[in-house]
Amino acid sequence: MDARDWFKHRSYDFRQFSDLEKMGHLKRERGLTVSAVLPSRNVADTIGGIIDEIHAVNRRTNGNPLVDQILVVDADSPDGTADVAADRGAEVFSENELMREHGGAHGKGDAMWRSLSVARGDLVMYMDTDTKDFEPQLVYGVLGPILEDPTVRYVKAAYRRPFKSQEALQVDGGGRVTELSTKPLFNLFYPELTGFVQPLAGEFVADRELFRSIPFLTGYAVETGIMIDAYKKVGLDAMAQVDLGTRQNRHQPLRDLSRMSYAVLRAVARRMRQEGRLNQTSDPDAPVSPFQFSDYLHAVATPDGLQLQEYVEELVERPPIEEVLRVR
Repeated sequence: MDARDWFKHRSYDFRQFSDLEKMGHLKRERGLTVSAVLPSRNVADTIGGIIDEIHAVNRRTNGNPLVDQILVVDADSPDGTADVAADRGAEVFSENELMREHGGAHGKGDAMWRSLSVARGDLVMYMDTDTKDFEPQLVYGVLGPILEDPTVRYVKAAYRRPFKSQEALQVDGGGRVTELSTKPLFNLFYPELTGFVQPLAGEFVADRELFRSIPFLTGYAVETGIMIDAYKKVGLDAMAQVDLGTRQNRHQPLRDLSRMSYAVLRAVARRMRQEGRLNQTSDPDAPVSPFQFSDYLHAVATPDGLQLQEYVEELVERPPIEEVLRVR
């Protein structure tokens, strides 16, 4: 199956799954449980509404809730995110306290990896937590294909991403790293994945065993790594996407997007190197240690003149968590 065939066969619309009673019945029939994992950092203004919406979806399923565990893994946010989440009935963990033997957490990807040590669901659904217009289809829409079709093991959200700059609104102006970095890289090196509308979307679900069997990259590289590793593990036909309408995330400054794009590039380069398709002696990921560092030089023009800014970009690869938990 190539990307064109896959796109026709495995692209869904959230309205196909809007009968929540039916969805709850399917989940009960298959004997499945679901954990919703919400990695969080300074989102006290949005996390409460997201958890409330998950509870609201559960109330519409006639006694067969779609989400059994709401799990917030917080980056010790100083704005009170953890307290807001706990008050709404979520299970809350510090990303730095989970699996402490691995040291402090290294960003979102590490929080996602560590969450697998406490996620109890047969299905694990990751969700971004910086959305102010969180809609119920972000819950039931992503779950729909994996509940209806047992051959589906991984489902990714798809949506339009508007970009608002001051008073101007560009309907499809968001997702700049996706459009300028991830999609060109996939076209060139992983063409099977080019049918995904939002490969970096933070909303996706898979069976827990799949997530536990693949490594997780940290930081902004995590979604790219999971996409490639899930594809290699289960194949394209076991993957799907669902159109969820419109999704409004927080937007990052352009300078930060450059570093995010670098993380995506490093993720693709690392996987290609592991596959033997990239032989590059200057590869910054060449050391054996899972803790990798690479200087990122960023030349910019500022009001104070030209500057060459230097950042140390860390990329950690956590092994499949089933291997780690097996020896604990």
